[in-house]
Amino acid sequence: MAVGLLLAAVVWWVVLLAGRPQAQPPVPVEDPPALPEGVLDVLSVLRSGGIVVDRSGTVRTASASAVAFGLVRGRDVVHDDLRQLVTQVQQDGVIREAEYDIARGPVGPGRAVVGARVAPIGDGLVLALVEDRTQARRVEEVRRDFVVNVSHELKTPVGGLALLAEAVEDAADDPVAVARFAGRMKKETARLTRLVSEIVDLSRLQTKDVLDRMVVVDVAGCAEEAADHTRLLAGEREVVALTTQARDRLRVYGDPELITTAVRNLITNAIAYSDDGTRISVVTRRVDDLVEVSVTDQGRGIPVADQERIFERFYRVDAARSRSTGGTGLGLSIVKHICANHGGEVTVWSKEGQGSTFTLRLPAVVGDDRPVGSAAPHGPGQHPVEPPSGELPGDGARPRADGIPWAPSTTAAPTAPRKGDHR
Repeated sequence: MAVGLLLAAVVWWVVLLAGRPQAQPPVPVEDPPALPEGVLDVLSVLRSGGIVVDRSGTVRTASASAVAFGLVRGRDVVHDDLRQLVTQVQQDGVIREAEYDIARGPVGPGRAVVGARVAPIGDGLVLALVEDRTQARRVEEVRRDFVVNVSHELKTPVGGLALLAEAVEDAADDPVAVARFAGRMKKETARLTRLVSEIVDLSRLQTKDVLDRMVVVDVAGCAEEAADHTRLLAGEREVVALTTQARDRLRVYGDPELITTAVRNLITNAIAYSDDGTRISVVTRRVDDLVEVSVTDQGRGIPVADQERIFERFYRVDAARSRSTGGTGLGLSIVKHICANHGGEVTVWSKEGQGSTFTLRLPAVVGDDRPVGSAAPHGPGQHPVEPPSGELPGDGARPRADGIPWAPSTTAAPTAPRKGDHR
């Protein structure tokens, strides 16, 4: 009896187990195909950003710059147009290029121009190379604007000469009128000549980083020469040149003609925007490893909104006044590029109703006639330097009535002026 019960229990247990569903063996999952040999090495040395996408649309690898552009998030290409471009290349294997205007970040108005080149690399993989073309596009826009501005600026004197020539022809029997028109023609011709000359000078400065002729330059001498060249132009305005240290401490390595041109442009700019009876001071001094030349005027000053743009080509704070004084709108831009080519900078401090101070900063030379130090890395006008209250830069002399002081100085006898540019 006991044996029968045991046998029955065993049979029941076997039947119960047989009725249960059997567990299925695990199905092996294939790993995604490895990237072609050398792809990661190539991406690591490219200046462009890189994205590798497989046939399922999954990002297999992406460079930091591609992620920074906001084109990739996790394993997905999140830029719709780029994703469609990748899909098209996967479908037909044709290399494609495109350019996108994208936001630089989730907030703010900043934009970036990104170029993409997408090509198949085998095994269903697609490589997208992306590069930032923002600066290149900006340069193209600047060049295009430059051509437009040059054309516009040239039209004025050329058109004026044409009209004056007609007037002379019509007034052939009136010697007084002919003489008057001839004088105006000479003025327009001089303006046209100056404009063409400064365009050529600016183009040369922009196309070379290293100066052709580098010698040890006495900056104080350049400042005095520039002041001499502008005294007749100054009329009823007084131009004085001051130095605050021994001249052997006021030397830089560079081109003396260019440095003189930079200072002269600043002085003539100050003259154009100062009234008769005012004074323009040119101070040369040594500050640490830099030689500074500051040109201070008692003019109307520059509005804050204009101070960041005054070094742009053809930009004028007061266009009507600039044209009436013969300005081309290129003088301060030339100053900026001269300073940059010497490893220096130009800054501006200005208050409306008080005047302006433009300061050149150039690396000084030491005993072995080599430059030391360099100007601060910021651009012109971005970090204005305000002279101490009640003091002229580089001078602790008595204050002037309006708070900007002057000090007596002796200068060389004036010579014929060479007009520069005006802001």
